Amino acid sequence: MELDPILSKIKSHTPKILGSDQFSKYAVMVPLIQKEDGVHVLLEVRSLELRRQPGEICFPGGRIDSEDSDERNAAIRETVEELGINKEQISEVHPLDYMISPFGMMIFPFVGLISDPKNISPNPSEVGEVFTVPLSFFRQNEPEIYHIEFRAEPEANFPFDLIVGGENYNWRTRGIEEYFYRYEGKVIWGLTAKILSHFIKLIS
Repeated sequence: MELDPILSKIKSHTPKILGSDQFSKYAVMVPLIQKEDGVHVLLEVRSLELRRQPGEICFPGGRIDSEDSDERNAAIRETVEELGINKEQISEVHPLDYMISPFGMMIFPFVGLISDPKNISPNPSEVGEVFTVPLSFFRQNEPEIYHIEFRAEPEANFPFDLIVGGENYNWRTRGIEEYFYRYEGKVIWGLTAKILSHFIKLIS
C-alpha cells in the first residue's frame, strides 16, 4: 500500500473511544424539582414486571434509539415516556460527564428541571413509583463506597504458549467502586448513585 492513501485516511479520521461502536448507549435524566423547602431530585422505582433490575431505584432513561437526533433528545424522550409529562415541562437540560461501564455500556447523563410536578403520571409498565429526595440530603451525606474485584479467567483454549509467563502470567485485575445512598428506607446505588455523586461534586 502506498504512503499517501495511508496518510489521507489517518488525517480524515475523527478519534473516538476504541471499540465504542460495539457499546450499548443509554441516556438518562437527573430530574430536578423546585419545592417549597428547596430543590429535590426525582427518582423512580423500576416496575416489578421488568426483566432487568425490577424494583431498583433509577433515573428516567433508556437506550438511545436510531430515531433520536442525539443523546440529549434521547434523555428527554425517555423522561417524557416514563413520567407521562409533556416535553414542554422539561427545561434547562445540560450534560454531565458521560460514563463507560465495565459491561460495555456508555451512559450519557443530563440534568433537567421538571415544572408542574403534579402532572407527573408514571408509566406503570416501567415505573412502580416515583419519589423525591431533597438535594440538601446528598450535599450533606457522602455515599458509602464498596469495592468489587474482577478476576481474569481465560477460556479453556487460551494460547498460553504465545505469551511470556504462560499459565503463570500475572494478569492485571480490575476493580470497580459501587456507591450507595440510604434515604428513608430506600437504597440508591450503582450507576444511579455514581451519577448523583458526580452531580453533587459538580455543583459544590
